[in-house]
Amino acid sequence: MSKIQVAVLGATGMIGQRFIQMLEDHPYFEIEGLYASERSHGKRLGDVLKVRDHVYKDDIMDRRIETMDLEKISKNCRVAFSGIPSELAGPTETELAGKGVAVFTNAGSHRMDRHVPIIIPEINWSQFDSVKDQDTYSSGGYIVTNANCSSTGIAIPLKALYDAYGLKQVFVSTYQALSGAGYPGVPSLDAVGNVVPFISHEEEKMESELAKMLGTYENGDFKYADFKVMANCARVPVVDGHLESLVLELGADPSLEEFEKTLADFRAEPQKFKLPSAPEQPIIVRHEENRPQPVFDAMAGTPERARGMATTVGRIRKSNGYYKVFALSHNTLRGGAGGSVLNAELAKAKGLL
Repeated sequence: MSKIQVAVLGATGMIGQRFIQMLEDHPYFEIEGLYASERSHGKRLGDVLKVRDHVYKDDIMDRRIETMDLEKISKNCRVAFSGIPSELAGPTETELAGKGVAVFTNAGSHRMDRHVPIIIPEINWSQFDSVKDQDTYSSGGYIVTNANCSSTGIAIPLKALYDAYGLKQVFVSTYQALSGAGYPGVPSLDAVGNVVPFISHEEEKMESELAKMLGTYENGDFKYADFKVMANCARVPVVDGHLESLVLELGADPSLEEFEKTLADFRAEPQKFKLPSAPEQPIIVRHEENRPQPVFDAMAGTPERARGMATTVGRIRKSNGYYKVFALSHNTLRGGAGGSVLNAELAKAKGLL
Protein backbone atom coordinates (compact mmCIF):
# COMPACT_ATOMS: atom_id res chain seq x y z
CA MET A 1 0.00 0.00 0.00
CA SER A 2 1.39 3.41 -0.97
CA LYS A 3 2.25 5.85 1.77
CA ILE A 4 0.40 9.11 2.40
CA GLN A 5 2.26 12.11 1.01
CA VAL A 6 2.94 14.80 3.61
CA ALA A 7 4.48 18.27 3.73
CA VAL A 8 6.57 19.64 6.59
CA LEU A 9 5.99 23.37 7.09
CA GLY A 10 8.67 25.30 8.96
CA ALA A 11 11.40 22.78 8.14
CA THR A 12 14.19 25.13 9.24
CA GLY A 13 12.85 25.41 12.80
CA MET A 14 13.27 23.12 15.80
CA ILE A 15 9.72 21.70 15.64
CA GLY A 16 9.88 21.32 11.87
CA GLN A 17 13.06 19.29 12.19
CA ARG A 18 11.51 17.17 14.92
CA PHE A 19 8.72 16.45 12.42
CA ILE A 20 11.33 15.29 9.94
CA GLN A 21 12.90 13.08 12.61
CA MET A 22 9.54 11.47 13.46
CA LEU A 23 8.71 10.95 9.77
CA GLU A 24 11.94 9.22 8.75
CA ASP A 25 11.01 5.73 7.45
CA HIS A 26 7.50 6.15 8.82
CA PRO A 27 5.22 3.21 7.96
CA TYR A 28 2.25 5.46 7.05
CA PHE A 29 3.71 8.73 5.81
CA GLU A 30 6.25 9.86 3.21
CA ILE A 31 7.71 13.37 3.09
CA GLU A 32 6.78 15.04 -0.20
CA GLY A 33 8.55 18.30 0.57
CA LEU A 34 10.24 20.43 3.20
CA TYR A 35 8.92 24.00 3.23
CA ALA A 36 9.97 27.25 4.86
CA SER A 37 10.30 30.94 4.04
CA GLU A 38 11.74 32.27 0.81
CA ARG A 39 15.10 33.10 2.42
CA SER A 40 15.77 29.38 2.99
CA HIS A 41 14.82 28.25 -0.51
CA GLY A 42 17.36 25.84 -2.01
CA LYS A 43 19.29 25.20 1.19
CA ARG A 44 19.97 21.62 2.28
CA LEU A 45 18.48 20.46 5.55
CA GLY A 46 22.06 19.84 6.66
CA ASP A 47 22.81 23.54 6.13
CA VAL A 48 20.12 24.68 8.58
CA LEU A 49 20.26 21.87 11.14
CA LYS A 50 19.13 22.73 14.66
CA VAL A 51 18.37 19.32 16.20
CA ARG A 52 21.61 18.07 17.76
CA ASP A 53 20.58 14.78 19.38
CA HIS A 54 19.42 12.86 16.31
CA VAL A 55 21.47 11.56 13.38
CA TYR A 56 19.46 12.04 10.19
CA LYS A 57 20.01 9.80 7.20
CA ASP A 58 22.18 11.18 4.42
CA ASP A 59 19.33 11.43 1.93
CA ILE A 60 17.29 13.45 4.44
CA MET A 61 20.22 15.76 5.15
CA ASP A 62 20.51 16.41 1.41
CA ARG A 63 16.84 17.31 0.94
CA ARG A 64 16.35 20.86 -0.29
CA ILE A 65 14.13 23.39 1.44
CA GLU A 66 11.42 24.91 -0.78
CA THR A 67 9.49 28.15 -0.47
CA MET A 68 6.03 27.47 0.91
CA ASP A 69 3.72 27.06 -2.09
CA LEU A 70 0.21 26.27 -0.89
CA GLU A 71 -1.06 25.36 -4.36
CA LYS A 72 1.74 22.81 -4.79
CA ILE A 73 1.27 21.43 -1.30
CA SER A 74 -2.49 21.02 -1.71
CA LYS A 75 -2.03 19.34 -5.10
CA ASN A 76 0.59 16.84 -3.94
CA CYS A 77 -0.09 16.24 -0.23
CA ARG A 78 -2.95 14.81 1.82
CA VAL A 79 -1.38 16.01 5.09
CA ALA A 80 0.61 19.03 6.22
CA PHE A 81 2.55 19.01 9.49
CA SER A 82 2.88 22.61 10.62
CA GLY A 83 5.75 23.92 12.71
CA ILE A 84 5.52 27.53 11.56
CA PRO A 85 5.17 30.50 13.94
CA SER A 86 1.67 31.20 15.24
CA GLU A 87 1.33 34.59 13.53
CA LEU A 88 1.85 32.92 10.13
CA ALA A 89 0.22 29.62 11.02
CA GLY A 90 -3.32 30.99 11.42
CA PRO A 91 -4.04 32.11 7.84
CA THR A 92 -1.72 29.53 6.23
CA GLU A 93 -3.38 26.56 7.95
CA THR A 94 -6.87 27.92 7.24
CA GLU A 95 -6.05 28.25 3.55
CA LEU A 96 -4.56 24.75 3.34
CA ALA A 97 -7.59 23.22 5.06
CA GLY A 98 -9.78 25.07 2.56
CA LYS A 99 -7.81 23.41 -0.23
CA GLY A 100 -8.55 19.93 1.13
CA VAL A 101 -5.42 19.31 3.21
CA ALA A 102 -5.54 17.75 6.68
CA VAL A 103 -3.39 20.05 8.82
CA PHE A 104 -1.79 18.76 12.01
CA THR A 105 -0.25 21.73 13.76
CA ASN A 106 1.96 22.56 16.68
CA ALA A 107 0.98 26.24 16.54
CA GLY A 108 -1.54 27.76 18.94
CA SER A 109 -3.47 29.91 16.46
CA HIS A 110 -6.51 27.64 16.20
CA ARG A 111 -6.48 25.85 19.57
CA MET A 112 -9.49 27.68 20.95
CA ASP A 113 -11.51 27.79 17.70
CA ARG A 114 -15.03 26.50 18.03
CA HIS A 115 -14.71 23.24 16.03
CA VAL A 116 -10.94 22.71 16.24
CA PRO A 117 -9.83 20.04 18.73
CA ILE A 118 -6.69 20.07 20.85
CA ILE A 119 -5.89 16.39 20.59
CA ILE A 120 -3.76 14.18 22.79
CA PRO A 121 -4.85 10.74 21.55
CA GLU A 122 -4.66 9.05 24.95
CA ILE A 123 -7.11 11.45 26.54
CA ASN A 124 -9.65 12.87 24.06
CA TRP A 125 -9.72 10.75 20.91
CA SER A 126 -13.51 11.17 20.71
CA GLN A 127 -13.04 14.92 20.13
CA PHE A 128 -11.76 14.09 16.63
CA ASP A 129 -15.44 14.15 15.65
CA SER A 130 -15.31 17.94 15.89
CA VAL A 131 -13.37 18.17 12.60
CA LYS A 132 -16.52 17.01 10.80
CA ASP A 133 -18.14 20.31 11.81
CA GLN A 134 -15.35 22.42 10.30
CA ASP A 135 -16.44 24.29 7.16
CA THR A 136 -13.63 22.73 5.15
CA TYR A 137 -14.36 19.09 6.03
CA SER A 138 -16.51 18.45 2.94
CA SER A 139 -13.41 19.06 0.79
CA GLY A 140 -11.31 16.73 2.97
CA GLY A 141 -9.52 19.52 4.75
CA TYR A 142 -9.46 20.18 8.47
CA ILE A 143 -7.22 21.41 11.29
CA VAL A 144 -6.15 19.42 14.35
CA THR A 145 -3.96 21.10 16.94
CA ASN A 146 -1.76 19.56 19.58
CA ALA A 147 -1.55 21.02 23.05
CA ASN A 148 0.87 23.55 24.43
CA CYS A 149 4.05 21.68 25.44
CA SER A 150 3.54 22.37 29.14
CA SER A 151 -0.11 21.20 29.06
CA THR A 152 0.86 17.98 27.27
CA GLY A 153 3.21 16.79 30.01
CA ILE A 154 0.50 16.64 32.66
CA ALA A 155 -2.63 16.01 30.59
CA ILE A 156 -2.21 12.25 30.34
CA PRO A 157 -1.71 11.59 34.08
CA LEU A 158 -4.54 14.03 34.82
CA LYS A 159 -6.82 12.08 32.46
CA ALA A 160 -6.03 8.80 34.24
CA LEU A 161 -6.77 10.34 37.64
CA TYR A 162 -9.82 12.31 36.47
CA ASP A 163 -11.48 9.15 35.12
CA ALA A 164 -10.64 7.12 38.22
CA TYR A 165 -11.24 9.58 41.05
CA GLY A 166 -12.43 12.93 39.72
CA LEU A 167 -10.48 16.19 39.97
CA LYS A 168 -11.39 19.28 41.98
CA GLN A 169 -8.27 21.43 41.80
CA VAL A 170 -4.93 21.28 39.98
CA PHE A 171 -2.03 23.47 41.10
CA VAL A 172 0.91 23.25 38.70
CA SER A 173 4.36 24.83 38.69
CA THR A 174 6.47 24.30 35.59
CA TYR A 175 10.24 24.18 35.10
CA GLN A 176 10.41 24.49 31.33
CA ALA A 177 13.33 23.73 29.03
CA LEU A 178 14.97 26.37 26.86
CA SER A 179 14.03 24.57 23.63
CA GLY A 180 10.40 25.36 24.39
CA ALA A 181 11.19 28.96 23.43
CA GLY A 182 12.19 27.89 19.92
CA TYR A 183 15.61 28.28 18.35
CA PRO A 184 17.91 29.86 19.49
CA GLY A 185 15.66 30.20 22.54
CA VAL A 186 16.47 32.32 25.58
CA PRO A 187 19.72 34.34 25.27
CA SER A 188 22.55 32.57 27.08
CA LEU A 189 23.27 35.43 29.47
CA ASP A 190 19.62 35.40 30.55
CA ALA A 191 19.47 31.62 30.94
CA VAL A 192 22.74 30.28 32.36
CA GLY A 193 22.67 30.07 36.14
CA ASN A 194 19.22 31.61 36.19
CA VAL A 195 15.47 30.94 36.35
CA VAL A 196 13.08 33.20 34.43
CA PRO A 197 9.69 33.21 36.21
CA PHE A 198 7.64 34.39 33.22
CA ILE A 199 6.67 32.80 29.90
CA SER A 200 4.29 34.94 27.90
CA HIS A 201 0.69 33.61 27.87
CA GLU A 202 1.84 30.16 29.09
CA GLU A 203 -0.16 30.11 32.31
CA GLU A 204 -3.34 31.24 30.56
CA LYS A 205 -2.90 28.55 27.90
CA MET A 206 -2.51 25.81 30.49
CA GLU A 207 -5.55 26.89 32.44
CA SER A 208 -7.82 26.96 29.38
CA GLU A 209 -6.41 24.12 27.26
CA LEU A 210 -6.53 21.45 29.96
CA ALA A 211 -10.21 22.18 30.62
CA LYS A 212 -10.99 21.94 26.90
CA MET A 213 -9.08 18.70 26.37
CA LEU A 214 -10.48 16.95 29.43
CA GLY A 215 -14.00 18.03 28.58
CA THR A 216 -16.29 16.66 25.87
CA TYR A 217 -17.56 17.64 22.42
CA GLU A 218 -21.34 17.52 22.17
CA ASN A 219 -23.86 18.98 19.73
CA GLY A 220 -21.27 21.08 17.95
CA ASP A 221 -19.61 22.59 21.01
CA PHE A 222 -16.87 21.81 23.48
CA LYS A 223 -18.03 21.34 27.07
CA TYR A 224 -15.13 22.23 29.36
CA ALA A 225 -14.14 20.12 32.35
CA ASP A 226 -15.23 21.64 35.65
CA PHE A 227 -12.05 21.38 37.74
CA LYS A 228 -9.86 24.42 38.42
CA VAL A 229 -6.30 24.77 37.10
CA MET A 230 -3.85 27.29 38.61
CA ALA A 231 -0.45 27.53 36.92
CA ASN A 232 2.92 29.16 37.56
CA CYS A 233 5.45 28.84 34.73
CA ALA A 234 9.21 29.38 34.69
CA ARG A 235 12.04 28.86 32.19
CA VAL A 236 15.08 26.97 33.53
CA PRO A 237 18.54 26.26 32.03
CA VAL A 238 17.69 22.78 30.68
CA VAL A 239 17.88 21.97 26.95
CA ASP A 240 14.94 19.51 26.58
CA GLY A 241 12.30 18.24 28.98
CA HIS A 242 9.65 20.11 30.93
CA LEU A 243 9.50 19.16 34.61
CA GLU A 244 6.23 20.03 36.34
CA SER A 245 5.15 19.95 39.97
CA LEU A 246 1.52 19.03 40.63
CA VAL A 247 -0.57 19.44 43.76
CA LEU A 248 -3.96 17.79 43.27
CA GLU A 249 -7.25 17.73 45.07
CA LEU A 250 -9.13 14.63 43.95
CA GLY A 251 -12.79 13.72 44.21
CA ALA A 252 -11.90 10.50 46.08
CA ASP A 253 -9.25 9.34 48.54
CA PRO A 254 -7.19 6.51 46.99
CA SER A 255 -4.19 5.04 48.75
CA LEU A 256 -0.80 5.91 47.29
CA GLU A 257 -0.56 2.37 45.98
CA GLU A 258 -3.91 2.73 44.19
CA PHE A 259 -2.88 6.15 42.88
CA GLU A 260 0.37 4.78 41.42
CA LYS A 261 -1.34 1.73 39.91
CA THR A 262 -3.94 3.92 38.21
CA LEU A 263 -1.16 5.85 36.49
CA ALA A 264 1.05 2.88 35.59
CA ASP A 265 -1.84 0.79 34.21
CA PHE A 266 -3.31 3.56 32.05
CA ARG A 267 -3.73 2.63 28.37
CA ALA A 268 -5.89 4.18 25.65
CA GLU A 269 -6.64 4.28 21.92
CA PRO A 270 -3.04 4.69 20.67
CA GLN A 271 -2.02 1.55 22.55
CA LYS A 272 -5.15 -0.30 21.38
CA PHE A 273 -4.36 0.48 17.74
CA LYS A 274 -0.60 -0.05 18.26
CA LEU A 275 0.10 3.25 16.53
CA PRO A 276 3.74 3.51 15.38
CA SER A 277 4.65 6.50 17.58
CA ALA A 278 2.58 5.48 20.61
CA PRO A 279 4.51 4.51 23.74
CA GLU A 280 3.63 1.04 24.98
CA GLN A 281 3.31 2.51 28.48
CA PRO A 282 2.21 6.16 28.23
CA ILE A 283 2.81 6.91 31.93
CA ILE A 284 5.98 5.56 33.54
CA VAL A 285 6.06 5.64 37.35
CA ARG A 286 9.49 6.03 38.96
CA HIS A 287 10.07 5.18 42.61
CA GLU A 288 13.53 6.71 43.13
CA GLU A 289 13.40 9.70 45.46
CA ASN A 290 15.15 11.95 42.91
CA ARG A 291 13.26 11.15 39.69
CA PRO A 292 12.09 12.18 37.17
CA GLN A 293 14.93 14.31 35.81
CA PRO A 294 15.25 15.71 32.27
CA VAL A 295 18.73 14.25 31.72
CA PHE A 296 17.50 10.72 32.53
CA ASP A 297 13.83 10.71 31.59
CA ALA A 298 13.14 13.13 28.71
CA MET A 299 13.59 10.31 26.17
CA ALA A 300 11.37 7.81 28.01
CA GLY A 301 9.19 5.52 25.94
CA THR A 302 9.33 2.28 23.95
CA PRO A 303 9.54 1.09 21.17
CA GLU A 304 12.35 3.04 19.50
CA ARG A 305 10.00 5.25 17.45
CA ALA A 306 8.22 6.23 20.67
CA ARG A 307 11.33 7.42 22.53
CA GLY A 308 10.49 10.77 24.07
CA MET A 309 6.75 10.10 23.84
CA ALA A 310 6.04 8.84 27.38
CA THR A 311 5.33 10.93 30.47
CA THR A 312 7.39 10.03 33.54
CA VAL A 313 6.00 10.67 37.02
CA GLY A 314 7.62 10.34 40.42
CA ARG A 315 7.85 11.62 44.00
CA ILE A 316 4.22 10.65 44.53
CA ARG A 317 3.13 11.54 48.04
CA LYS A 318 0.18 12.83 50.04
CA SER A 319 -0.05 15.76 52.45
CA ASN A 320 -2.98 17.53 54.13
CA GLY A 321 -5.49 15.85 51.83
CA TYR A 322 -3.60 16.75 48.64
CA TYR A 323 -1.61 14.47 46.33
CA LYS A 324 1.78 15.74 45.16
CA VAL A 325 3.58 14.55 42.02
CA PHE A 326 6.38 15.54 39.66
CA ALA A 327 5.81 14.88 35.94
CA LEU A 328 8.27 15.12 33.05
CA SER A 329 7.83 15.01 29.29
CA HIS A 330 9.90 15.87 26.23
CA ASN A 331 8.64 19.24 25.07
CA THR A 332 9.64 19.14 21.37
CA LEU A 333 8.77 15.46 20.86
CA ARG A 334 5.72 14.53 22.93
CA GLY A 335 4.86 18.19 23.47
CA GLY A 336 5.61 19.19 19.88
CA ALA A 337 6.15 17.36 16.63
CA GLY A 338 5.67 13.86 18.01
CA GLY A 339 2.27 14.78 19.38
CA SER A 340 1.10 15.96 15.95
CA VAL A 341 2.46 12.87 14.20
CA LEU A 342 0.64 10.66 16.71
CA ASN A 343 -2.54 12.66 16.06
CA ALA A 344 -2.20 11.97 12.33
CA GLU A 345 -1.61 8.28 12.99
CA LEU A 346 -4.84 8.12 14.98
CA ALA A 347 -6.69 10.04 12.26
CA LYS A 348 -5.60 7.38 9.79
CA ALA A 349 -6.68 4.59 12.14
CA LYS A 350 -10.08 6.31 12.48
CA GLY A 351 -10.53 6.59 8.70
CA LEU A 352 -10.11 10.38 8.57
CA LEU A 353 -7.24 10.32 6.06
